[in-house]
Order: sequence, then C-alpha cells, then structure tokens
Amino acid sequence: MKMNESLHAFDFERQFNDRAAQEWFEQNWGAAFVLSGVYVVVIFLGRVFMKDRQKLELRKPLVLWSLSLAIFSITGAMRAGWYMFNMVQSRGLQESVCDTEFFSAPVSKFWAFAFTLSKAPELGDTVFIVLRKQRLIFLHWYHHITVLLYSWYTYKDRVAGGGWFMTMNYTVHAFMYSYYTAKAAGARVPRPFAMLITLMQITQMLMGLSFVGLLYLWKHDIHCFSTMHNIIFASVMYLSYLLLFSVFFYQSYLKRSGDEKRVKRE
Repeated sequence: MKMNESLHAFDFERQFNDRAAQEWFEQNWGAAFVLSGVYVVVIFLGRVFMKDRQKLELRKPLVLWSLSLAIFSITGAMRAGWYMFNMVQSRGLQESVCDTEFFSAPVSKFWAFAFTLSKAPELGDTVFIVLRKQRLIFLHWYHHITVLLYSWYTYKDRVAGGGWFMTMNYTVHAFMYSYYTAKAAGARVPRPFAMLITLMQITQMLMGLSFVGLLYLWKHDIHCFSTMHNIIFASVMYLSYLLLFSVFFYQSYLKRSGDEKRVKRE
C-alpha cells in the first residue's frame, strides 16, 4: 500500500483539482505583484486618512477575523502535518525534504493550494493595524509582501521543500492567530506566550534555512527537484526574516525588560 493510500482524505480534499490550481498560478502568479502594490498604496493612504481621526476599536470584527484565520491555520497544520509526519516516518528525512507529492497527494493538495491563496487575504491584518492606529513596523508589511510573492511564485513550479515550509507556517500561524483572537476578545494572555510565539517564528526561520541548505546539497538528485532561483529567493527571504524576528525579540522582550528593571532600581 502506498503512503498516500494509507492516509484518509475527505471527499472535498480528494476531489480538489490540483492541476487546474497549478495552471491558474502559472498564468496568474504575477498578480501577486499587483496585490502587493495595491497593499502598499492602501496602507499609505489609510495612514494618511486616519492621521487626524480617532482610532477605531473594531473589536468584534477583529475577533472574527483572527478566529477565522486561527481555525483555518489549525486545520491546515493538522492535515499538512499528518502528511509530513507519515512521510518522515515511512520514507525518512531526505524524502520528506525532497517530496513534491505534497502538492498533489489527496490528503494535502487542497491545503497546499489554500495555504498559497490565503497569503492574499492575510494582507487584511494590516488594515486592522491602520484603522486601529497601532504601530506598524517594517517586519510586518515586509513579511506579508514577501511571503505572498514567494508562495505564489513557488506553487506553480511545485519545487521540493514546499511541504515542510507550508506545514511550519501553518503551525506557527495556528498559535499566532489563536493568540490574536484571545487578545482581541479582551483575554489576559501571559506575556511569556507572546515570547513563545516569536521564538517559534525564529525557530521556523532557522529550520527554513536548514531545509534550503539541504535542498541545495541534494538538488542534483533526480528526486529532489528545485531551481537555483527558488533556492536563492528562499535563502534571502528566510535569512532576512531570521534577522528581523531576532531584532524584534530583543527589542520587545530582552531590551524592554532590562529597561524596566533599571527604571525600578532608580
């Protein structure tokens, strides 16, 4: 029995037309640049519009938005994670890294497409930040744009490594959007939980770089399809994320804690 046959797929997952999805991205992945451009313009105009206006609370819409993305991410993490767990268990690490069946396997093909497509509506996170007049940092909008561009660019080629990259992102987002939902609902979430999420994001970037390195080492293997363009794009992206998230962690938790202790002593 093949691995894919041993994994239970729901009817909607099995019936999903992954070939049509790939063809759509082959023809339209460049639209990600248009979406990114519109996104930047909306952010700029939105901040200008809100400059002399009272911030909007938007608590209920934000709870629904975050909850929807949390449920989506949790479900995606479970389905993609189940595929990758079985891949590692049955075929080993190299096969799991070099796998490209993730994009077409019955249990995961829908979630690979949904993940890629979801990077467009996730831009809506920033709309809430702008309308609520919260601090908008470079890491936030840079991360949204580059993930959108890379995901849409990569899906059409179905290169190796996609299963790991998507599963890691689904998992981190499951925790992150659950945290956002609780915060938006007014729950008091312990500070260490926010630190844990940032540490998870840093770990994700370290693992991402490691997998990209393995893809470079194994790319000449006939069963480990990738391209130098994709490897370079992924390397730059993950390295920049690692640096930015590390700086964010230091400034938000380590430096701030040190400053607070000094203030108390004074």
